[in-house]
Amino acid sequence: MKELFRSNDPVRISAAQSLLEAEGIATFQMDQHMSVLEGSIGILAQRVMVADRDEFMARAILRDAGLDE
Repeated sequence: MKELFRSNDPVRISAAQSLLEAEGIATFQMDQHMSVLEGSIGILAQRVMVADRDEFMARAILRDAGLDE
């Protein structure tokens, strides 16, 4: 798996995942339950991951949509 980006912004993460999954690219969100450990203050970034074979297309899709960093 490859990391596309890290973010504390749940809206950006959700938008990116929806866009990628609409294009047939499966995503996996890592660290989403870490807020339990941090007290829900949002300091730990969540990671959006894709399969190695999908990384190039996923980055292109996010760049075209303006969701890249």
